[in-house]
Amino acid sequence: YDDDGAPRFACFSLLDTDAPPSGHSVLDYRSIYTQGLLDEPDLGALAQGAALIAWHQSHRHCSRCGTQSVMTDGGYKRICPQCDAQHFPRTDPVVIMLTVSADGTRALLGRSPHFPEGMYSCLAGFVEPGETLEDAVRRETLEESGIKVGRVAYHASQPWPFPYSMMIGMYGQAMSEAITLDDELDDARWFDRNEVRLMIAGTHPDNIRMPPKGAIAWRLVEDWVEG
Repeated sequence: YDDDGAPRFACFSLLDTDAPPSGHSVLDYRSIYTQGLLDEPDLGALAQGAALIAWHQSHRHCSRCGTQSVMTDGGYKRICPQCDAQHFPRTDPVVIMLTVSADGTRALLGRSPHFPEGMYSCLAGFVEPGETLEDAVRRETLEESGIKVGRVAYHASQPWPFPYSMMIGMYGQAMSEAITLDDELDDARWFDRNEVRLMIAGTHPDNIRMPPKGAIAWRLVEDWVEG
């Protein structure tokens, strides 16, 4: 529902996205996020609808007996007609963290192989079963960069419908500084506040830049710079 109590709907479409009807255009979810085309409430609605659609597409059969399940409760549940099992939409927790040096003057940023040229961002990874958010931050940072993290603090979150994740923004305090990369990153570096300001402004002399403003990584980095 929107702020006025009016219902909102998300539905499957058979539209050929490569050849939309005349006078119409198609835009993917990620572009809507990264270009800041919707305000925060509308982005939340988009994330919810997109995540529900993705879940229904990939969870059509009962995980208990294999029978095709039936959508109910406006799309918020599936019920198996054979064994009566109830299935609910899933959300995958992902920690995204800005690790800061012990003296607070530098931040650790890395780049994945799929990033556009020159882009650096916060490290991130899925939370494993039975793992706390704090331990996920420490494990992912150590695995990807070799940096040990001590104190961890929550900062903000963002639904991310690719396909149904919750990005949990955290800060971590580094206990070491020597970087050892694994195969998930092309590079990782320490950046001081002045460099990061240039990255945010798009004026870094080496053309190093941040992800688009719609991503939670931008908020983590910008809030650290301003803090």
